[in-house]
Amino acid sequence: MNKPEYLYLHVPFCRHICSYCDFMHSVYNEKLADTWLDSVSEEIKKKDISKTLKTIYIGGGTPTCLSLEQMDRLLTMMDPYACCISEYTAEANPETMTQLKAECMHKHGINRASVGYQTDSSTLLQKMNRQHTAEDTENCMRILKEAGICNISLDLMYSLPGQTLEMFEMSVNKALSMKPTHLSLYSLQIEPNTLFAKQGVQHADDELEADMYEWAVSYLPKMGFQQYEISNFCQPGFESLHNSAYWNYEDFYGISAGASGKCGLLRYDNTRNLNQYLKDTAARKETQLCIDESMFEMVMMGLRLKKGMSLSLFFNRFHEEFASAFAKPAASLIQKGLLEYADDRIRCTPAGYEIMNDVLSELMSDEVLAKGRRE
Repeated sequence: MNKPEYLYLHVPFCRHICSYCDFMHSVYNEKLADTWLDSVSEEIKKKDISKTLKTIYIGGGTPTCLSLEQMDRLLTMMDPYACCISEYTAEANPETMTQLKAECMHKHGINRASVGYQTDSSTLLQKMNRQHTAEDTENCMRILKEAGICNISLDLMYSLPGQTLEMFEMSVNKALSMKPTHLSLYSLQIEPNTLFAKQGVQHADDELEADMYEWAVSYLPKMGFQQYEISNFCQPGFESLHNSAYWNYEDFYGISAGASGKCGLLRYDNTRNLNQYLKDTAARKETQLCIDESMFEMVMMGLRLKKGMSLSLFFNRFHEEFASAFAKPAASLIQKGLLEYADDRIRCTPAGYEIMNDVLSELMSDEVLAKGRRE
């Protein structure tokens, strides 16, 4: 089996905990972060990582909450694997970005940043327990570009409590004024154990959430940002290569506590318990998928893309045609005008894209998943 060509590394630390966050995180402590770096170094040495990776993505948590020295140490660990990189991304929060950190990132080959902007409303940022302002985001963008990192994605959230359509429109236009190359739009999901859940906070009603999304889908292409995935928009040529690997169901390494990885039919989730990770970097939960489950996962990920899933890639992976594996539900969805073939791809129609969960539910019929649970 070929080695994965994509790698995700999770930095589990944050200076503050956002009210909506369900990712694995721990409040930053310098000594604890030093110990964590020792463990990451140990894990990397134990893994047989390809020296010809195509992408690396350092996420969190908040990678930029590390000290300059810690960031340099982490990126130095990754240097041997970054020589053939096409895209090297690090997430950044505006309040923890400095000129020296940006220069350090660029020195080690990072050529793309994903910045947690979320909204320009100071009221909403406070509700979310975000520690930055819209002006901080502008400053972060300037620092990154001056350091030579000009491929920058901004994260925005919508359906926030108290957010109106007009407020969301203002946030999007403010983001566009900062001249990013990529935008990621996420609706608020209130997960158990988050601060919002404990406070009983509710997101915007479904109708308003739909209005916000539909406005963005209509407006952003007029501003030069084409939608290429259900939540992602970019200028031509600036699709996220790393995230596209997920949507094309490629294998990838997961490094550090809270990271996940995939290799063939094996999917693994590293422990979310930082103390456990520091004691045993191999602590993880493994899931061995059967072929039918893996087929469905590939379809589920591929249909998120506007262009849909590659039929030839599906056949090369599973040695079975999509039209055979999903014969009955696919035919039904095509007849309903929700799926369509386009050259070498199967994709959602505009109508299907709007109700993708329903499309996937029909594809995941008991009949399909009961085909034999092939190993």
